[in-house]
Amino acid sequence: MGLQKNNPLHGVKLEQIVTDLQAHYGWEYMGYQINIRCFTHDPSVKSSLKFLRRTPWARTKVEQMYLEMLKKRG
Repeated sequence: MGLQKNNPLHGVKLEQIVTDLQAHYGWEYMGYQINIRCFTHDPSVKSSLKFLRRTPWARTKVEQMYLEMLKKRG
């Protein structure tokens, strides 16, 4: 298995991604950026994880949002 030093998502769990995004942006902004019910109607980390694990397109969007957040933080 090769090293993934250029992959900022390597070793980061989905729960950590959702938690970091929620702490940085809040549910309201996340729901505005990615219009999915788990962010807009009674949001929680648990419901978000359940949905994102079963929905690849939504998970990809959340991962992209996380990468953009990391880039802005520098």
